[in-house]
Amino acid sequence: ALPLVSRAGDAAAEERSVLLANRAACHLKDGACSLCVADCTSALELVPFGIKPLLRRAAAYEALERYPLAYVDYKTALQVDCSVQAAHDGVNRMTKALLEKDGVNWRQNLPPIPTVPVSAQTRWSVPSAGAPGANAPPATAPQGKPGGNAAVGIERARTLKEEGNELVKKGNHKKAVEKYSESLKLNKECATYTNRALCYLTLKQYQEAAQDCTEALKLDPKNVKALYRRAQALKELKDYKSSIADIKTLLKTEPKNTAALKLLQELNRA
Repeated sequence: ALPLVSRAGDAAAEERSVLLANRAACHLKDGACSLCVADCTSALELVPFGIKPLLRRAAAYEALERYPLAYVDYKTALQVDCSVQAAHDGVNRMTKALLEKDGVNWRQNLPPIPTVPVSAQTRWSVPSAGAPGANAPPATAPQGKPGGNAAVGIERARTLKEEGNELVKKGNHKKAVEKYSESLKLNKECATYTNRALCYLTLKQYQEAAQDCTEALKLDPKNVKALYRRAQALKELKDYKSSIADIKTLLKTEPKNTAALKLLQELNRA
């Protein structure tokens, strides 16, 4: 539909934005978070400060563990409509994650939060006349995702992943694997695969670790954690050539990644 609507030019900007936001929701549900981010960004370029693309992009950034960017999108969504519970919940989760990651000065590392003009706030107070209900802010839909059972399942998957993360911190990797596995049954998410891969590495289940990283890379081909952890697993499986290939791919994205550079030196000596 997008190429057809695009022929109408600027006159169809809002319809194109809706289509992109809807496709982003599908990408998000499939765990293709990078594609979701790209579609939401394009939707927001066409129609700035749309609630749905802001929430969906925030959810995708969160899944990719790009917490500062997720925080900014959740906060921006709250400027547009302060009644969106999904945005409040997202801000709370990101605040907790950033505090754990960067300490009390976490706000200093945030990108700038845009100021939403009053006109944008008014715009989303009623459904669009051109597309009834299409862009109305979903006040109760978790993180702008599809409603009903799908939304409940995705939220449950996130809870299970967080429970797995807590178990990893306690060193209980076997139990964490169970939590991640339950989460993946509900929502195939890149970060959940890489987290379970880390557990498998610790448990010396290298074949399973490599497989999880492969699944993660299907969702996000440049994911640094997936590339690094698969390289670690392949090294233990004595597939040095494939392991080196993964590290070299990783270094194209992060050429100064010290852990990857160290692993490459070990592989070259193997």
